Amino acid sequence: MWTFDNSYARDLPDFYVKWQGEAVPSPRIVKLNKALAKSLGLDLTTTDGSTLAKILSGAQTATGSEPLAQAYAGHQFGHFNPQLGDGRALLLGEVVTPQGQRFDIQLKGSGRTPFSRNGDGKAALGPVLREYIISEAMAALGIPTTRSLAAVTTGEDVYRETTLKGAVLARVAASHIRVGTFQYFASRGETEKVKQLADYTIHRHYPEIATAANPYAALLDAVTKAQAALIAKWMQVGFVHGVMNTDNMTVSGETIDYGPCAFIDIYAARAVFSSIDHGGRYAFGNQPGIALWNLSRLAECLVPLIDTDQEKAVTTATEILEGFQDRFLESWVSAMRAKIGLTQARDGDLQLVRALHDAMEGQQVDFTSLFRALARQLGGELNAARDLFVDPTRYDAWNAQWQARLAEEQPDHTPRIAAMNAINPLVIPRNHKVEEALAAANEDDLAPLERLLDAVTHPYDDRGAAWREFTTPAPESFGGYTTFCGT
Repeated sequence: MWTFDNSYARDLPDFYVKWQGEAVPSPRIVKLNKALAKSLGLDLTTTDGSTLAKILSGAQTATGSEPLAQAYAGHQFGHFNPQLGDGRALLLGEVVTPQGQRFDIQLKGSGRTPFSRNGDGKAALGPVLREYIISEAMAALGIPTTRSLAAVTTGEDVYRETTLKGAVLARVAASHIRVGTFQYFASRGETEKVKQLADYTIHRHYPEIATAANPYAALLDAVTKAQAALIAKWMQVGFVHGVMNTDNMTVSGETIDYGPCAFIDIYAARAVFSSIDHGGRYAFGNQPGIALWNLSRLAECLVPLIDTDQEKAVTTATEILEGFQDRFLESWVSAMRAKIGLTQARDGDLQLVRALHDAMEGQQVDFTSLFRALARQLGGELNAARDLFVDPTRYDAWNAQWQARLAEEQPDHTPRIAAMNAINPLVIPRNHKVEEALAAANEDDLAPLERLLDAVTHPYDDRGAAWREFTTPAPESFGGYTTFCGT
């Protein structure tokens, strides 16, 4: 079933600890992503269900697998920890798809490792299924992300605030190399190790820059570009990561580690859902700035490689980092322009987009619904968007600007409406629906989970009244929403 080619284990021997998953009483697959497995070239039919469950829980090692716990450091809420690492995860190895793409297969929740720091190394079913739901929704939205291959219950309990069902997530990523991976060796003054990791990263993720005049400056530039595009995508759909520590930022530009994450219903720039983000460091509107802060930490690691003259190296790195804001705004405004039906770039579009966000603030506007309502307004439902505002005059002022801007383009709204509906999701993983699915799954009822996954993996499809429950915000009775990291 598995054909491994484990370059991380082979090429970076000092960057991990070889380890095995813990035996568990009765592993059972509760969700298997057969479509993802097929795209990876994994033939799941050749392994019986019991053996597959053991492999995907970490209790049994597949042929060719070299399980390991990766070392990394990280800034957590701005405070540096020189040793974090995979405290409850194991990299089983890498598979190469029929198309020649390389992906990690990693287990999350497979037990203690040398990096566990007094943790139990386990995961509970709820957080495992949350990551499954959100990551697959993100993939369907076209946002670079880790993917979920399987969720496996272990037959044992884990203990958090209450007793919970133990589970393991098998996830897939282009790699699990993080900003914190570079920090681990840079903080120890091991510049040769930083260079080794940088060379590996270039070869694996950015081979086109291998022959650049300064490949390490080019690496910082490539990661900066990838992260600017990624955060812009988060912002256009209302995604709040919740824990943007440097150990949760990949150099590949994928979204990783769906712990206390959520999508906003009511628009608020300061929206926070994480139980541990007391100061709002990782609030929705702060995410671009935090991404730049994290990239600055990566730059610090790469400075010795960029130039032997530290002053020149810092100048080069600073120039690259100063380009982040323009790259982010270019990606974000381009997407937002399309979301409001504009097809041509004009001076003033940034101000128009910002004015819409300002108008939404404090108005109880459902962020996702608004953009579909704008399309309906163009189709003749003149108050579709206006009715979402507590004070409709706030919308009226912006609408006047929007109408004037629309008048600069072709007058036929029919193709415009179709284009808007193609970029504006009708369905996101609404927090109340996620919680409903998780609660049912904890009672061994997977039907709500399956229905929710069907909905969020078809985010642009209008499937009528029978699916309306997935397109509307939470009822008032749902109240405030708080998420937890699950460790």
